[in-house]
Amino acid sequence: MQHGKQVGDLLYPGDILSNLKASEGSSKIILGPGLKQETDIVLVTKAGFLRHKEPNSYWIDCHSKRYVPSKGENVIGIVTAKVVDIFRVEIGSSEQASLSFLSFEGATKRNRPNVVVGDIVYGRLVVANKDMEPEIVCVDSRGKSSGMGVIRDSGVIVHTSLNLIRRLLSPSCVALKAIGKTLPFETAIGANGRIWVKGRSVEETIAICNVLSNCEYQTDRQIKDMCSKLNIVQDL
Repeated sequence: MQHGKQVGDLLYPGDILSNLKASEGSSKIILGPGLKQETDIVLVTKAGFLRHKEPNSYWIDCHSKRYVPSKGENVIGIVTAKVVDIFRVEIGSSEQASLSFLSFEGATKRNRPNVVVGDIVYGRLVVANKDMEPEIVCVDSRGKSSGMGVIRDSGVIVHTSLNLIRRLLSPSCVALKAIGKTLPFETAIGANGRIWVKGRSVEETIAICNVLSNCEYQTDRQIKDMCSKLNIVQDL
């Protein structure tokens, strides 16, 4: 990379990156949030730290709550309206996403899913670009739900930064495993800055939400120490 820019450096909008490492097989580079290609150069569009994931993925790691839809990401949304055969879903972006009634496991024209306004849905983005409205589905490539769909169970939705979401989704994150060793819980993590959490009781659910919200700026050791204190809630 030219101009002395290295992975881990703090970059600002307008900075130029070049000579990024491409995949050996395809010679392609995947640009994530905060980076944009202009002709033969890559521009930084957000202030933050440059991150890299092998073999060819780059993005800007920054503290942001504004979500820009990206194809393939799982999101948590709220159904706001039903228009003919399409549900409108609020996912925290500038535009609401569309969700077809056929985008559920086992759904047909005769067997329609039971979805009403106000329901919380967990789905995957299949269309996401600046020229079209986002579209989500609640099935995988085989037509199975794979944990997606309407979240019927009670629980709590936590709104957090996109930076924390990326950390929780990282395979190296210790938070979810550390919490699970102390308190059993269910969760769904949306790339749009929303986390659905359900514990065995209201007290445990609130305690888990507090731990997740405080994970962003803590080290792995601090997270483990914090999770170990959840035994106090379990004994109440």
